[in-house]
Amino acid sequence: MSNRAKLTILSKSKNIGLARLTAATFASELDFTLNELEEIKVAVSEAVTNCIIHGYPGKQGDIIIEMEIDNNEFIVSVTDYGVGIPDIEAVLQPAYSTKDEHMGLGLAFIDSFMDDFELDSEPGKGTIVTMTKIPERIKEQNAVK
Repeated sequence: MSNRAKLTILSKSKNIGLARLTAATFASELDFTLNELEEIKVAVSEAVTNCIIHGYPGKQGDIIIEMEIDNNEFIVSVTDYGVGIPDIEAVLQPAYSTKDEHMGLGLAFIDSFMDDFELDSEPGKGTIVTMTKIPERIKEQNAVK
């Protein structure tokens, strides 16, 4: 089974819900539980929120959400063309934030809810967060074989 979709949204907080629901609806083509779909929604909303707050501080820009289902894997990437991240190792530390009013747990949530995630960024060019999730039922079936 293979499928893909792409959604471009403006970096406005009112579009976070659209990104969450679109990703979960698309991912539901696979055999995810409701809890797993909720984890996908949280991970996507954290990635989109980071684009809004950190990628485009004080301005707006496009956020591109690309989704793919391939070989029983749901792969989603969230891309912004904002300021980028100068120190990726620092932002991967739990509770690290450049904003005092934020807890800095977004990437930690993504890491705990998805099977894999990668962070790629270049200062002045933007950031891509790529996340992968496999339904637990599929992982269990593969473990039994």
